Amino acid sequence: THHIIVVHHHPRTSLDFLLFASCDPNMVRNNLLQLARPSIQRRLFSTKMDAVKVSRVTATTTSGTSPSGGGSGSRLDSLRHQLENEEQGSNSLDAFTVTGNQPIQRKKAPARSSKILPKPQWLKAQPATSENYKQLRSTVRELGLATVCEEARCPNIGECWGGGEDNTATATIMIMGDTCTRGCRFCSVKTSRAPPPLDPEEPEKVATAIAKWGLDYVVLTSVDRDDLEDQGSQHFRKVVQKLKEKKPDILVEALTPDFQGDLDLVTAVATSGLDVYAHNVETVERLTPLVRDRRATYRQSMEVLKHIKTVGSCLTKTSLMLGFGETEEDIMTTLQDLRAVDVDVVTFGQYLQPTKRHLPVKEYVTPEKFAEWQTRAEGMGFKYVASGPLVRSSYKAGEFFLKNYLNEQKKRLAESGEAAA
Repeated sequence: THHIIVVHHHPRTSLDFLLFASCDPNMVRNNLLQLARPSIQRRLFSTKMDAVKVSRVTATTTSGTSPSGGGSGSRLDSLRHQLENEEQGSNSLDAFTVTGNQPIQRKKAPARSSKILPKPQWLKAQPATSENYKQLRSTVRELGLATVCEEARCPNIGECWGGGEDNTATATIMIMGDTCTRGCRFCSVKTSRAPPPLDPEEPEKVATAIAKWGLDYVVLTSVDRDDLEDQGSQHFRKVVQKLKEKKPDILVEALTPDFQGDLDLVTAVATSGLDVYAHNVETVERLTPLVRDRRATYRQSMEVLKHIKTVGSCLTKTSLMLGFGETEEDIMTTLQDLRAVDVDVVTFGQYLQPTKRHLPVKEYVTPEKFAEWQTRAEGMGFKYVASGPLVRSSYKAGEFFLKNYLNEQKKRLAESGEAAA
């Protein structure tokens, strides 16, 4: 009676061969080390001993007969001969994986289906080639500023920075760096648990840039800075105050994080002199855990928007992206929730997948459907609604409206003050 040792290599190495007539597994290992070429030795024994599985199969043989029943020729000698040839390079590893003279035919993996939907014709943005665009971009580079227009790959950058027919360029300045501490599944802004420290000179740089552009309406936004004790709220406040100091008549909109729901931090920004406080819910409540970072919740965003109205006199604004798979009922519920906390402005835009690593687009909403949502939202009492495939939270069409609205509001307040005097 002999014991035939069958050695099966760990599955990751894709090797399954070698029979030895022995009853001692250690002998198998020693024989392999002696006979196998170096590349096979490394693959077999570079991991722990449990990477090599040894099983025993009992066979009964007679004197002079090999364990495999192959007559006077020894199967063990044949395998040794093959390994020697391998060491000399006369055979390849494929020699061990043949049946007769025919190599084993392995099936090819099926082609991976693409989840990226083709973009429809209506999703075409203005090319970024105008002189205004080049001049604004040059200023951004010169002062070392970051803009959400570039970082988030906004499709409207050519139109907003170019200025269109009236040559009035608008840009959304992103403060507190270009690296976010959160990882929302729709956003292409880079992320890190420990971003670089804040630039103490940033408030002055931003104010200088705005003065150089000659803007009278500016949008500020920021990355999330959960790594900071105050999450950057005081830095945000300083930037707004510096802008108002240099140009008192400038209208400032701030698109802020949720500050983890800390309402004291929200108050610090809301009372900085802002004209419009924007915070985006991004999507409907049902899809929020899928779309946004786990630290950003739908109800937390609603509490932020609600609190702003209790501490400041600024307008409140939010934005919804469509195309994640939301239903009409989902959207209507969200609009009702927004009106319940007295949000003034809402925008609708199409979600566009920035890279293959981000959430795929479930649906491209038609321009007609966007127009329908605008009509519905306006009928619910929002002061202003911007809705379209390429509309974004800081889209300039909304800024033009808000600029006029705020100026009229200031005029009314001034007139009422004079009347009271």
